[in-house]
Amino acid sequence: MTERGMVGSQKGFSIVTALFILLVLAVLGGFMVTMSGVQSRTSLWALQGARAYHAARSGLEWGVYQSLANGACAADSFTVDGFTVNVTCSEESFTEGGQTFKVYSLTSLAQSGTYGSTDYVSRQVRGRVTGATP
Repeated sequence: MTERGMVGSQKGFSIVTALFILLVLAVLGGFMVTMSGVQSRTSLWALQGARAYHAARSGLEWGVYQSLANGACAADSFTVDGFTVNVTCSEESFTEGGQTFKVYSLTSLAQSGTYGSTDYVSRQVRGRVTGATP
């Protein structure tokens, strides 16, 4: 082979290498853009989950206060910061040592969005509290 034949085949090889490198860089760039989008959505969902938890917790605290202040179960539905909060309550009474106690079992569910959609988020918290009646 002549020197000229080797030079010509080496030039063709460098074009293939350059195209391969460009292809790899394009794939990596696309992957990075996709991961950036996933990361921002994950952060948004975590924030919405925290907001839902605190809305549900505020509903639970409302139910505890209403039950103890009124001496009876309190249940209601209201909106807190864009979340619909449903508070349910059940009551049990028992006597111990001649004193009557009531135990209130409360559940608070906070929801936002439509179930099954990508923007739906909900959190549920439960609690029990007792109040002695003289």
